[in-house]
Amino acid sequence: MLVLGIETTCDETAAAVIERHADGSGRILSNIVRSQIAEHAPFGGVVPEIAARAHVEMLDVLVEKAMTEAGVEFSQLDGVAAAAGPGLIGGVIVGLTTAKAIALVHDTPLIAVNHLEAHALTPRLTVPLAFPYCLFLASGGHTQIVAVLGVGEYVRLGTTVDDAMGEAFDKVAKMLDLPYPGGPQVERAARDGDPERFSFPRPMLGRKDANFSLSGLKTAVRNEASRLEPLEPQDIADLCAGFQAAVLESTADRIRSGLRLFREQFGAPRALVAAGGVAANVAIRNALQEIAANDQITMIVPPPQLCTDNGAMIAWAGAERLALGLTDAMAAPPRARWKLDEATETPTKFINTRARH
Repeated sequence: MLVLGIETTCDETAAAVIERHADGSGRILSNIVRSQIAEHAPFGGVVPEIAARAHVEMLDVLVEKAMTEAGVEFSQLDGVAAAAGPGLIGGVIVGLTTAKAIALVHDTPLIAVNHLEAHALTPRLTVPLAFPYCLFLASGGHTQIVAVLGVGEYVRLGTTVDDAMGEAFDKVAKMLDLPYPGGPQVERAARDGDPERFSFPRPMLGRKDANFSLSGLKTAVRNEASRLEPLEPQDIADLCAGFQAAVLESTADRIRSGLRLFREQFGAPRALVAAGGVAANVAIRNALQEIAANDQITMIVPPPQLCTDNGAMIAWAGAERLALGLTDAMAAPPRARWKLDEATETPTKFINTRARH
């Protein structure tokens, strides 16, 4: 099964072709990502109008490059998948409309993919992994602990009540005048800092639920930074180290609660999986590895290039759905908001009965 995947939900324009085998394994034939960091850097964050315009300008070129690199013709595709949300609506429209045009012209099934579902299923592209497993999804827009029970079957065990984790990292970077994108800059600065210099709060620590809260921690960093102005380089390093240490301790506690809730409801998970851009943070990956080791659970983190937004994850989610006969009508809508546990609740969904699938 060959599937083209298109990703345009935020500030990466991406296209990829993957091959899914009958045994459920997969192979990436191409995975082209064009970042828009340079366009958004002067503004210190993603500007939706600029992002949508960049997607329009680049997507056709990237699709052509992905198809050429994969050595595949459009007539050979078994499906065309696009991220239909959640995300910046202008960008989502660009990617989904492009996928619809390709599917219509070449009489190929369309799969409108939930971007979060793509993150949730990506580990199955990289390693043999059976359901169910526990997912920690952390990115600029989302922080969730999810029970992944099957394709299209998700139960949220915990979520953020305010800022997403990636958003908090970026906001801390901005208040400390670190370059955009801020998350990697905070991680880099933290390596040279003293994590014990400041006594930052550990939000939600010890609660029985598995929810996250980062707004108060972010405010504590701002207050300390204001008190110390003008900031010296060591101040910035120490603030970043203290902030990251608080995030790590809070995250570890929240994930332990999530694993407990998972076991109570679904039994032992087959693995603890981390996905999303924040999963590329080395300190967070190491903390998750320690949790998994202590709980004697297999820890799976996709390669960094598959943690951040990319076309391969969209193509793979499309292939997983296509293998079950799930496709979408041309009326499938772009969605700015789309909860992961609503991944199959779209009125345009139907079962594809074409013989070759």
